Amino acid sequence: MNEKLLQYIWQYQLFNKQYLQTVDEFPLSIIHPGSANLNQGPDFLNGKIKISDTIWVGNIELHVHSTDWNLHRHSDDCNYNNVILHVVWNHDKDIHLPFQTLEMKSLVPKLLLDKYNGLMNNHLFIPCEKSIGYVNQIIIKKYKERLLIERLQERSCQIESLLMTSKSNWIEVLWRMLAKNMGGKVNGEAFQQIAQHTPIKILLKHTHSLFQIEAILMGQGGLLNQVHTDLYPRQLFKEYVFLQKKYSFISPKVSVHFLRMRPPNFPTIRLSQLAALVQVFPLLMSNIIETEDIKCVKSLLSIVSDKYWTTHYVFDELSEEMLKKLGVQTIDSIIINTIVVLLYSYGYYNNIEHLQTKAIRWLEEISAEKNNICNTFEKLRIENKSAFDSQALLQLKSKYCDAKRCLDCAIGISVIKQNNSTNITTNGKW
Repeated sequence: MNEKLLQYIWQYQLFNKQYLQTVDEFPLSIIHPGSANLNQGPDFLNGKIKISDTIWVGNIELHVHSTDWNLHRHSDDCNYNNVILHVVWNHDKDIHLPFQTLEMKSLVPKLLLDKYNGLMNNHLFIPCEKSIGYVNQIIIKKYKERLLIERLQERSCQIESLLMTSKSNWIEVLWRMLAKNMGGKVNGEAFQQIAQHTPIKILLKHTHSLFQIEAILMGQGGLLNQVHTDLYPRQLFKEYVFLQKKYSFISPKVSVHFLRMRPPNFPTIRLSQLAALVQVFPLLMSNIIETEDIKCVKSLLSIVSDKYWTTHYVFDELSEEMLKKLGVQTIDSIIINTIVVLLYSYGYYNNIEHLQTKAIRWLEEISAEKNNICNTFEKLRIENKSAFDSQALLQLKSKYCDAKRCLDCAIGISVIKQNNSTNITTNGKW
């Protein structure tokens, strides 16, 4: 037993309430268990109970052992002055409190404890893997909405640091987020550093020249430092030296990586595509805020790298001819992980509810992400039809299932509560 589980049992009243008695054998009735307190002080506030013939209204504190009251020094804390009942799992010692104590260990069904322990002690993909199929789909659908909002709000908080370092410049924030997204898991941090050392306001002065933008980004990424045989990288280097001096660029100390990745994801290709995105950047920012149609944003993101990259993945090495354009999945990834997050955050920080709603709607209009986590949920017959679903499932797995926070999860609570009511018998025994 732990306090988290005990609080859950008390909150949902998942125990036998017939013939309740305090440890001093006074009859007890629970009129209202109180409201869970998420701040400092007793676990439940404004509870209402009846002991013998007296009704008490006040706060209720829960502990695994009665002696935990003294261990936590609650008697010295004025926040606990209005406690009317001490609920414990095990009454290990009479500590002479001025209110009654209720011991719970004989009142809770064994099935509930077995379910909880089963969730905590298994090593499956998710703790409730064997039970989630029996959970009401309405519960899952509603909980997905909460998970998605939670994920977007968490990401809004992460944007706060970008706003601070960019002096609340949302265009600069979008630029840094977009760069990180284009870098992917391997080069994301490096790309974000490149963007941080290369202000978008300078790049926007060169939207007429893809060559100049690419020279700046490749140079800032350290990809022009070696001696090249092709004319194109040598021209890029010459241009970068001129522009670096003109704008006093400070080159970030980053290393971009090529190992163990597919050629279309090479940093050379991604930086060339990022350069092409800079050319549509002014329209991109205005479209994010103003347009209602996600197709307009997708159209802007459908860019193609400079013609040099049609026959190259890296400098100086020829490859089979192929246009280096952003694919459907990459465009969706940019919308999911950058544009929707920025849109929701912009609406959140500026109290524009319409933009937050639009961000969620756009996720509903984008195909679901395909990865090991989402694919496994699908095998468990959990719906994954749109990015709305996949983002919610990723939040569920990372924040709840992996941490085994089943008591904080609507799905986990539903699993634990299944059929527990059938264990209450008319004679008060379990």
